[in-house]
Amino acid sequence: MKSLWEWVSRPGASGRGEFHGIEARVRVEQLAHASTLGDRIEELRGRSVLIATREQLPTALALLELDGVARRFVLCTPDVTTEQLARIAQTAEADAIVLDAERAGAAPAGLKTYVPSVLPTPTRVTRQPSAPSEWILLTSGTTGAPKLVVHTLSSLGGTLPQQSSAPCVWSTFYDIRRYGGLQIYLRAVLSGVPLVLSSASESLHDFLTRAAAAGVTHISGTPSHWRRALMSGDAGLISPNYVRLSGEVADQAVLDRLRAAYPKARIAHAFASTEAGVAFEVNDGLAGFPAELIDAPRAHVEIKIEDGTLRIRSGRNAARYLGETEGAIIGADGFVDTGDLVELIEGRYHFRGRRGGVINVGGLKVFPEEIEAVLNSDPRVRMSLVRARRNPITGSLVMAEIVLRDAAGSADSAGAEALRLELLERCRKRLAAYKVPALIRFVPALALTAGGKLVRPAEGDPARGGSRA
Repeated sequence: MKSLWEWVSRPGASGRGEFHGIEARVRVEQLAHASTLGDRIEELRGRSVLIATREQLPTALALLELDGVARRFVLCTPDVTTEQLARIAQTAEADAIVLDAERAGAAPAGLKTYVPSVLPTPTRVTRQPSAPSEWILLTSGTTGAPKLVVHTLSSLGGTLPQQSSAPCVWSTFYDIRRYGGLQIYLRAVLSGVPLVLSSASESLHDFLTRAAAAGVTHISGTPSHWRRALMSGDAGLISPNYVRLSGEVADQAVLDRLRAAYPKARIAHAFASTEAGVAFEVNDGLAGFPAELIDAPRAHVEIKIEDGTLRIRSGRNAARYLGETEGAIIGADGFVDTGDLVELIEGRYHFRGRRGGVINVGGLKVFPEEIEAVLNSDPRVRMSLVRARRNPITGSLVMAEIVLRDAAGSADSAGAEALRLELLERCRKRLAAYKVPALIRFVPALALTAGGKLVRPAEGDPARGGSRA
């Protein structure tokens, strides 16, 4: 497969692929004799291009149009600042940028600007691939300019299903410019099925209403995405056959609540990272993953645990960092160190957190996700965030912020203190004393990153590996 367009236009292709954006709906077949870039698309042959549109639909179409035409393209998320765009352009040796009309003024100096139309414009199009393009993804969770991770269509989609065995409609809370969302985009394109794109400019209610109207059957998101949907009551707007979680630790509480919300759906959680690619999917309804996945290659993916962290070797690994100065992504043994710490408990590995996210309490290591799993297991808790609070004696103390399932619950409600004490007692029974929160606060909401993950102020970057996707 040289390019996406070569795949969707091959003899025997279903032709059912289409994208549902907030502003329009476009069928893949509409691009056969049209382009959102008009007759200027040929100008981008062999170039390095930044794709930095605010809405996802123009990006979804640009990928079909430019893969195999551009030398490389960088998928820039809407939260990338103008200053970061300039740094990314320099690192990627970019000479062109695709932007929305309202963002055209944000183009870094020296880049030729292209503004796509919402709908493809009829034009004479020659989409003979020049050579495989480099797909550049940005890591999340870093400060300053994000790292640029080099993939190809083969490393991103080489083992994904390439035909639809049954009618389905995909959707995702993710942005397709991030690894998790891009995987869903490629699943839909390679299978020739519709994809409902989310939009940062619409509410959760409106997005799920659109997804329901399109008949969504398969949908993915982070555990935090799903907790918010369950908390809002809008999760009931859809009736999916398949629900997928990735990007964060999927604790037992969120898996059980999704099972209760969608009793007929298959509930799965997957591990993937921008650098390492997809490692595995778990379908048994339990948190963590079975120990037999280790040292037992499946679908050309090898997994091992070394120094307590999960390491992956496969054809889905990224090639390198673009312009990187921090060492290669892939180690000397061919494995990528994800930086995710795991622990074997009764034949099953459980995620303990990121190596760079450990809280140091008097020299003892505390993993926020382990405490959050205990707090989230209480049916009155919808979601929680555990972080460090500086302390002159121990260095740090553990504090927890909790969103209650009952929206009326607050720090000032009559039962708040009793609930706080009950949650502390739950922690004391299940955790070592130094892991028990010194402070619990009830809050109305918790902030999420643009990628749908909990904002963790104390989280650092591992030396190698990178963001979970």
